[in-house]
Amino acid sequence: MESSTAVKSLAALAQETRLAVYRLLVQQGPTGLAAGEISSQLDLAPATLSFHLKELAHAHLITARQDGRFIFYAADFAAMNGLLEFLTENCCAADCGSCAPASACAPAQRSLKSVSKQRKKGVKS
Repeated sequence: MESSTAVKSLAALAQETRLAVYRLLVQQGPTGLAAGEISSQLDLAPATLSFHLKELAHAHLITARQDGRFIFYAADFAAMNGLLEFLTENCCAADCGSCAPASACAPAQRSLKSVSKQRKKGVKS
């Protein structure tokens, strides 16, 4: 993910109502919710909800699909995971703290044969 895309996503989520809408859609899963249901659950006026859904869609954080006369909105989980990956790709890289995945701090795997050769040459492993 490019920095500009991450900034756009984070800016869209940096507003209380949009964050609430997005979290509701993440909880709902890939099926999503109809706009009326979102409005009802979060007690938002339709015009207000429309504005916030537009901002989330512009940031590519949600998708919309029409089913009959209803529009269903769902979180774009690929975009969400891309943002999380972008934010954590260098987590604790400097000191291998507890937030980094175990594999990030593990020494490179070497074959026993190469370790034996290095020991014979007097190289520390």
